[in-house]
Amino acid sequence: MEDTFLTIASASEGIYKDKGSKFIAFAYPVESEDEIKEKIDSVRKKYFDARHHCYAYRLGIGGERYRANDDGEPNNSAGKPILGQIVSHNLTNVLVIVVRYFGGILLGVGGLIQAYRQATADALDNAKIVQGIQTCVYSIQFDYTVMNQVLKVVKDMCLECFDQKFDQVCSMKIKVRTGMVEQMTGRLEKIESVKTVNDI
Repeated sequence: MEDTFLTIASASEGIYKDKGSKFIAFAYPVESEDEIKEKIDSVRKKYFDARHHCYAYRLGIGGERYRANDDGEPNNSAGKPILGQIVSHNLTNVLVIVVRYFGGILLGVGGLIQAYRQATADALDNAKIVQGIQTCVYSIQFDYTVMNQVLKVVKDMCLECFDQKFDQVCSMKIKVRTGMVEQMTGRLEKIESVKTVNDI
């Protein structure tokens, strides 16, 4: 289905050493830019004594949102090779941060590109690749009298519900895979009084 993508199951690490410099790569599955910022801040705090904290990420089903950051290394010598590895592994919703401890000998731009690429490749090779499913959230409102009909659709389609409130007017939020949205809204629209809103 068009709503699936490849990502990593959980955090993983990789390492590369060259001429005394040590490059430690941390790969994380992520879903938002807020989550990415938290992970970067956390790694910066934990490895505060490192010379550089370079990173790249890719988000969205087609990897349409991405960023690469060299964090003081020569232009395109760190973030770009990190991002290149994420792309060549065909992954999205992934963040890789590479922490560098300087060993006293300059590696040159070619050496840096190789180091950041290899550290990232090691972290991604150590990760378990899994199929992710793109989902979205819908808010649903309906009269109490049609609750059983709504819950039947939820059960038939194995939808995930949360924030449920049952009163005269009932409401709930539903997480649905994007490939099933049309089917879900089509069925719910046939039930009287049901209103659906995409929360995005």
